Amino acid sequence: MCKIMIINTGGTIAMSNDMTTGSVMPTSENPLNVLPHQLDEFAELEIVDFDNIPSPHMTPAHMLELAQYIEKHHQEVDGIVVTHGTDTLEETAYFCHLTLDISEPIVFTGAMRSSNEIGADGLANLRSSIIVAASPESRNKGVTVVMNDEVHSAMYVTKTHTTNLATFQTPTFGPLGIICKNEVFYFQKLIHQDYYPIEHVRADVPLIKLYAGMEGRLFEFLATQPISGLVIEGLGAGNVPPAILPGLHQILAQDIPVVMVSRSFNGIPADVYDYEGGGKQLAEQGVIFAKGLSGIKARLKLQVILSSDTPYQIAQEFI
Repeated sequence: MCKIMIINTGGTIAMSNDMTTGSVMPTSENPLNVLPHQLDEFAELEIVDFDNIPSPHMTPAHMLELAQYIEKHHQEVDGIVVTHGTDTLEETAYFCHLTLDISEPIVFTGAMRSSNEIGADGLANLRSSIIVAASPESRNKGVTVVMNDEVHSAMYVTKTHTTNLATFQTPTFGPLGIICKNEVFYFQKLIHQDYYPIEHVRADVPLIKLYAGMEGRLFEFLATQPISGLVIEGLGAGNVPPAILPGLHQILAQDIPVVMVSRSFNGIPADVYDYEGGGKQLAEQGVIFAKGLSGIKARLKLQVILSSDTPYQIAQEFI
């Protein structure tokens, strides 16, 4: 029987619901610790209470500590499952995807309902995640996210609904596979794996979402700040209101890398439109167009690249 390490970090999957007030909050005893004995048929389980925090409390420093723990212990087991709050699960999973280069399956999961709510999904998601982590077919797929019997790449998955159990989806590309009964079936494979070894998270990279009629004050302010990079969620295929251009040009003139993604839910940005603020002109001015990443994923990737001691050609890393 294979050995799977379950690393608990907190989140709704490790919380309880107060039936009198409706409040959901962490408890002194992680309810997950009484569940895994129900899952012994799938693997030998080792439980690690790494942390017990709500996911909005997660920071890049926490993410790096988690990645370093996985790096240190992954050879002791056949696979690893990380339980995590869903609000920032996609960010921590992608951070680990960027900073780990290991063959063992690393699976992130969580829950939309706390452990004592009717229809709680935590145990089912944990079961599916153990099945995925224990499967030899899950090796060399980077970090994955397993929720609602689907397997998603950490690179593209995102939370799409505030409360629905099927909240985690992969826009444009779809899931890598599904769990059926006690097996995982893959229909896609990861064709590209980034890896950036880092020891510290040093870079300050803001993320700005654009809107119609946006003025340039925020960009002019950022041009005076000690930022390391900037990610813009642009309009459509990657266009901007013309009023922001003076501040944006000030940022670019300081050789600060600026990455463009689209605020649209599906599709990828493209330097197509040749007008003031259009993507074609922005690309000519040095804006980097990221293919397939959301704003929060592009921000994490740029932050990790800039925190590395290796001098990467940043534009090439986003192709």
